[in-house]
Amino acid sequence: MLLLSIGRRLVLSDRKASVRYVMKRTRTIKHDVNEISNKYAKRLANEQYNVIKTSQKDAKEVAVEKLKNGEVIAIPTDTVYGLTCSANNPKAISNLYKIKKRNELKPVAICVPKIEDFRCWGESDHLVDELLKELLPGPVTIVVKRSPKLIRELNPDVPNIGIRITENSFIQEVCEAFGEPIALTSANKSSSQSTLKVTEFKELWPELGAVFNGGQLGLSEAQRAASTVIDLSVPGHYKIIRRGVSVEEIIKIVEKYNIRPSV
Repeated sequence: MLLLSIGRRLVLSDRKASVRYVMKRTRTIKHDVNEISNKYAKRLANEQYNVIKTSQKDAKEVAVEKLKNGEVIAIPTDTVYGLTCSANNPKAISNLYKIKKRNELKPVAICVPKIEDFRCWGESDHLVDELLKELLPGPVTIVVKRSPKLIRELNPDVPNIGIRITENSFIQEVCEAFGEPIALTSANKSSSQSTLKVTEFKELWPELGAVFNGGQLGLSEAQRAASTVIDLSVPGHYKIIRRGVSVEEIIKIVEKYNIRPSV
């Protein structure tokens, strides 16, 4: 009887151990299946909405082709993610406003690759090269009188234009290869916070020609302030339109060249 009792206990113990093992393996398998499913779903979403890493070999060429085709794309800058399209394509500009749900009376800036391009698209003879070289490239949008070369459909009836040259190498290379200014505004719906990673504006993906993923932009929430917008259209004077990244440093640079706040 004693041997029988011991045998039964051993059998029960083995059964319990087997059940625990099966349950553990089941949980592990479910976890692995979920991970695979999530990875597959993420990859499928990326492919469906054309999410492309900026490190991808042909990323620049794809971005330029999208711009030439009049599409709106998302792209990283040196501050936040931006929505961009050709600044000389009326349909693309109209679509940009629709996607962002932006008031059509609210102007957008343009982005160019070099100071020579800045002078081409904005009237800036009163700004010396030394000043522009200290400010650009950088987290600043400089407002000057617009060049007649810009199409009327871009910010109609607005005499000035905000111009950016960013420190982000990818957008600089895209601008250079595209050969024309691109309209640029933050990648979010109007009145929403600026975005530092592509998943923060996922709701916009279906409406975009492509999303170029440059990873997390900045490590602090202060980065969301975006570029500082400074009006330098009046010789000898400046006006801060938006206090953004590095605003104090930008003011110091401007005042070093005897440019004073507008009264």
